[in-house]
Amino acid sequence: MKNRILVFAIIISAILSSCEEDYLDSKTLSTLDESVIFSTPGLAQGAVDGIKVPFGETNSYRGRFLPWYGMNTDIEWYNASESTSNDNATLCNYNALPNNTQMNTSNNAWDKMYQGIERANICIRGLRTYGNPTAGSELGYLLGEALTLRAVYYADLLKAWGDVPARFEPISSETLYLPKSNRDIIYKQLIQDLGEAADLVPWPNGNAATGSVERVNKAFVKGLRARLALAASGFQQYPDGVRKSNDPELSVQNMYTLAFNECKAIIDSGTAHLEPTFEGLWKKYNQENTQAGGESLWEIPFSAGRGRMLFTFAVRHTNNDQYHSNGNNRGGQAGPLPFIFYDYDEADARRDVTCVPYLWGPATNGFAKQQLGALNKWYFGKYRYEWMNRIVTSTNDDGVNKIYMRYAEILLMAAETANELQGPSAAAPYLKELRMRAFDPSLHPTKVDAYVNALGSKQQMFDAIVEEHKYEFTGEMERKQALIRWNLLETKLVEAKAKMFDLQQRAGDYFDVPSTLYYKYATDNETLIIYGLNRNENTVPGPDYTAFQWDNLTDSKINALYSSETSPNNRQFWPIWQVFLDSSNGTLVNDYGY
Repeated sequence: MKNRILVFAIIISAILSSCEEDYLDSKTLSTLDESVIFSTPGLAQGAVDGIKVPFGETNSYRGRFLPWYGMNTDIEWYNASESTSNDNATLCNYNALPNNTQMNTSNNAWDKMYQGIERANICIRGLRTYGNPTAGSELGYLLGEALTLRAVYYADLLKAWGDVPARFEPISSETLYLPKSNRDIIYKQLIQDLGEAADLVPWPNGNAATGSVERVNKAFVKGLRARLALAASGFQQYPDGVRKSNDPELSVQNMYTLAFNECKAIIDSGTAHLEPTFEGLWKKYNQENTQAGGESLWEIPFSAGRGRMLFTFAVRHTNNDQYHSNGNNRGGQAGPLPFIFYDYDEADARRDVTCVPYLWGPATNGFAKQQLGALNKWYFGKYRYEWMNRIVTSTNDDGVNKIYMRYAEILLMAAETANELQGPSAAAPYLKELRMRAFDPSLHPTKVDAYVNALGSKQQMFDAIVEEHKYEFTGEMERKQALIRWNLLETKLVEAKAKMFDLQQRAGDYFDVPSTLYYKYATDNETLIIYGLNRNENTVPGPDYTAFQWDNLTDSKINALYSSETSPNNRQFWPIWQVFLDSSNGTLVNDYGY
């Protein structure tokens, strides 16, 4: 039942909150209403489904959080402009201000996240009070799902804003205005909640609900718990500087042990796995196959008329063509940094799936061809209209889900935590499993076994995991939080600029990258055949090829990666937007020098 939130769920969810724009004014149900809804599985499911509604609202995840959070890193950047000062660019380059015009509206992502939290709080209270939610029961599953969805909203609030108000009960007149809480308190509550949820929800395909990755399952709950444990124990910007938590409960030893155990449980369960090929994974995603039990552990579900994953991130299409009717200049808002393609091993199957050097040109009679873009503007090949099973006809959305977590992350978290707790030999099997998919079996002795076995120290293994994360997750906007918790954000951004200047000059590690590409079309008259993308491809391949200059990486574009006005480590989080400061009765303030 792809991308469907029932009208019934929306009706039930409307009961759970008021029609007021501001989440602070949301109303709760009467005790009688709650006693009926949350003791009846069908009604309770409608209420819990309603927790998901804010994901798809106009200025929420759909049009603001997912399109903007996660750029710019050492692997991804905003493609559209060389400016560092316009409001789109500053959202990405670590210099956003509270009055940012993209975000400073009362119905924006901050508001919608708290609307989702309020709906979850009402469901959690109602199910606990009236539902007798036990493991194995329908109402038990729904409580586990509600706890998990609340944790998702909070995880993203913490990721984007750091310290935020902690609301774990429905709003009352006494709690209408709350100040920010220390994020450590929220992390500990979420870790506790997800431990409870993991006991309540089955593994993938363990019941009817968990047959779809649009509903939560035990593998996702445990994976999210592991992710939050690593974030809680890692480096991040606090009001007094970049550091790890001072709370002994959130120590590296405690949190890495918890995360490793959760990842190991997922792996040992056998209920999820890597897809056989990397290209197959992303074709399955674009074909909107939401069957659980594969690599995708949970997806934010969008109906066909909502969501902007391809609209924002796909290989660009200039206008409507044989693959979509989504409108002009769809896709390509962000892309890989220009050197990422050249950092991959040429034999790595992830490279050509992830990094695409072409766009789809203007259509003639509804038919478009691939055409080379520019060295400074690559596209994410994980998102492709041309891999869909349907033609998108909405002019404003595409309806493709967001993969929120996949099994590859479980393997990398297992490797990272095993390395920290036990050393590189304990981490090796998990890193090997991921690399085995990336390389042809004939190359496993060198690219997998010899490569991983040579990582003889904790530091070498950690460095390799950081690199593997890059090759696996480019284009998925997972890198920023990882770099922050590793205390590598500014280090890697500075390194990325240096790499781009080397690529511009064909110096350093990029001395052998060609400055001229050559292309012709395949027999289908739409697919490019390109020579010159690989290192040392410098000869003219033949008279049937056309030359194309591959050297337009400008200083201004390179310098747009992050603002020169401040340090990225001083702007790890967005500011709370001015409209929410103004409506907080003086309880909310910005830190971090905003």
